[in-house]
Amino acid sequence: MTHSFNSQEKPLRLITLPISHYCEKARWALTKVKLPYVEEPHMPPFHRFATGQVGGKSAPVLITEAGAFTDSTDILRYLDEIAPDNAKLYPTNPELRQQVEKLEDLFDEQLGSAIRRWAYFYVMDDYKFMQRRWCQGVPFIEGALFPVVFPPMRSVIRRGFNITAESAAQAYEQIKSIFEQVSELLSDGRTHLIGDSFSAADITFAALAAPAVLPPEQPMSGGNLQELPSKMASEISAFRETPAGAYVLRLYHDRNN
Repeated sequence: MTHSFNSQEKPLRLITLPISHYCEKARWALTKVKLPYVEEPHMPPFHRFATGQVGGKSAPVLITEAGAFTDSTDILRYLDEIAPDNAKLYPTNPELRQQVEKLEDLFDEQLGSAIRRWAYFYVMDDYKFMQRRWCQGVPFIEGALFPVVFPPMRSVIRRGFNITAESAAQAYEQIKSIFEQVSELLSDGRTHLIGDSFSAADITFAALAAPAVLPPEQPMSGGNLQELPSKMASEISAFRETPAGAYVLRLYHDRNN
C-alpha cells in the first residue's frame, strides 16, 4: 500500500547504529525528501533488540505507517514513492533510473563493505575512539555497558567482517578502484553522477564514502584526522584529493549550507 506524502500523521522512526554509513544513507534520504523522523540510535548488539521487534536484523530500519523497511535501499525506494515530484530520489526516465540503481548497487555491495573493513581495521583497537563512535546518542544504559559489551563484540565483528591486515589491504584497493570509476564519471564536468538531478546514486556514494574522506559536516564522524592512525589519515588525505573525494566533500558542504 502506497501512502501519500501528506498522509504521514506522525514522524517516522529510524533505528540506527551511530557509526553506520548505511544509516547515514537513510538519514540523508529522509532529509532530502523533508519527511519528519525521529532517530533512535543504539549500540551493538542492543540495536538487534530494537530492529528484531519489527522484523529487521541490522540497522537502519525505517518504521512507517506502511510497515517497516529493513534495508537502506528499500528505505530509499519507499521514500521515493511518497516524495513530492521535486524531491524524488530516482529519475522517472527508466534508462536513467536503471543507471542510478546499478551504481547504488555497486556502492552498497562493494564500496560500503570495503570501507567498513578498511576503517575498522585501523580503529577497532582504539577503545576511546570506538566508545565515542558507538555510544553517540544511545540510551544511557547502553553507553554504561560499553566496557562490558565492547570486548566480546569486537571479536564478533572481527570474525563477522573478516577484519585482518590482508583483507584491509584488499579493501583499500577496492575503495581506490571505485573512487577511480566515480572520478572518471565526473571527468566530463557533470554536476551529478547520473542525469541532471541529485539522486539515490549521489546520496549512496557520499554517505558510504564518507568514512574514507571524513567530511567536516558528517554528523557522526567530523573530519578530525589527528585522532586517527597516521597511515589511515594519509590515505584519507589522498582520497580527498581525488575528484570523487572532492565530490563527497562538496555534497556534504552543500547539504549543510
